[in-house]
Amino acid sequence: MAKRRKIRIKNAREIELMRAAGQVASEILQEVASMAKPGVTTGEIDAEAAKLMQKNGCKSAFLGYRGFPGYTCISVNEEVVHGIGGPRVIHPGDILKIDVGIVKNGWIGDNATTVPVGEVPDETKRLLAATEESLFAAIDKARAGLRLAELCGAVEDHVKPLGFTVVREFVGHGVGRELHEEPQIPNYRPSGKTPILEPGMILAIEPMVNAGSPHVRILDDGWTVITADRKASAHFEHTVLVTEGDPELLTNRPRTATPELLGI
Repeated sequence: MAKRRKIRIKNAREIELMRAAGQVASEILQEVASMAKPGVTTGEIDAEAAKLMQKNGCKSAFLGYRGFPGYTCISVNEEVVHGIGGPRVIHPGDILKIDVGIVKNGWIGDNATTVPVGEVPDETKRLLAATEESLFAAIDKARAGLRLAELCGAVEDHVKPLGFTVVREFVGHGVGRELHEEPQIPNYRPSGKTPILEPGMILAIEPMVNAGSPHVRILDDGWTVITADRKASAHFEHTVLVTEGDPELLTNRPRTATPELLGI
């Protein structure tokens, strides 16, 4: 059996560098998310992200990773994650998932949001709200002394009663000098004993929530993940530091969804 890699605990200097990377990643995400308007192409958004990365003295954490061809991941409607920017035109009623990961001074900031384009149905708004709220339910469990399973389970515990499902094949992860570090962070409560969270752990928590079936498949481009039933999917992500007290969002930004539609 392969030995599981140890979860890296970041020291004070490393945490400062991660704060800087997270802030830049958040700023770039917010700027490119504001471009999500009818008539814009996903390729134009990706190209703008590339310019902003250069302007901010950083590079994409995704470009070239295992051969990935984009600066960002841009996924539309039934596309869950890992979509590639290109000629696809954004239309009113679409939802656009934008995932921005950057490397600054050797350290990674990783975050994602889902943007409604123009007016979308209330059920779509509910999906976005449930997904973003589930992210914050999980973040609230990113506390020293709790087991990782409690954090993971918080996502499904939040969205399942609302009629939504979580993607099981793709998960969040630890993050630092590498894009994907230990631990893996599924959006459901894993079986067995999971690690106890400690101050200095940095986690990329990223609920991927579907309006219909939890099942997904990968398109012929080898990257784009779509829902098997072609129903909509939402994705939100923050890079989070476990501290001695409250969790710290290293990719802090304003919330965007409308939780009042959830009726809870």
